[in-house]
Amino acid sequence: MDLELKGKTALVTGSSRGIGRAIALGLAREGVKVCLSARGAEGLEAVASELRAAGADVALVAGDVATPEGAQAAVEMAVRSFGALDILVNNVGGSGGAGAFDVASAAQWKDVVDRNLLSTVWCSQHAVEHMKTRGGGCIVHINSIFGREYATSAPYTAAKAAVTALTKEMAVDLARHRIRVNGVAPGAIFFPGGSWDRRRQKDPEKVEKMVREEFPWGRFGTPEEVAEVVVFLCSERARWVTGATVPVDGAQGRAF
Repeated sequence: MDLELKGKTALVTGSSRGIGRAIALGLAREGVKVCLSARGAEGLEAVASELRAAGADVALVAGDVATPEGAQAAVEMAVRSFGALDILVNNVGGSGGAGAFDVASAAQWKDVVDRNLLSTVWCSQHAVEHMKTRGGGCIVHINSIFGREYATSAPYTAAKAAVTALTKEMAVDLARHRIRVNGVAPGAIFFPGGSWDRRRQKDPEKVEKMVREEFPWGRFGTPEEVAEVVVFLCSERARWVTGATVPVDGAQGRAF
């Protein structure tokens, strides 16, 4: 199936590893010019080398998109490098180890909300201005199944639930500018160096028990399985899909 993405331009935040890296690679395979963004330059260079080896047109920018200044710099780098911005994938996030409502500190609340919600807001605001002049575009927020149901981290649940709501609001508000906005809600995704890798190293028996008893398919998901859904949502084949949050979780989540 031709996804009609060749020649499009994209910014993928948090793309130095894991889900963000897989999304960047997936878009590049479809002929998309990709601007990589993350806080660490070394990880970005490694992914950029992978993409260039595959013949992709790549740019990169190191910075913190959880700040308005960092988000603006990332968007401007994409536009400056490629002349336009058609696709934005907001992938930065994480729970930061924050726990339940009555134990999470003020610093943890700020960090988690900044990373998950406000990075999405700041990047989207700057990207939308360019997409309006372009005559349209596509934004995908990498959310979580815990944006729709209970999780043990109160700041993470609250921030991801806010992203779920923001997805619908943006989709309705930006339809007049021909900008589609969707969310993808992964379940537990495993990759080397990721949070589930660290948890498994710390307590392998507990993690294996969880996988066996709570995951219907008896395994973790992969970054590539998330990326394939994201790439589809960015394509013309999904042109009538907007305002949706799509679970990619192997039925791990229990929300309807």
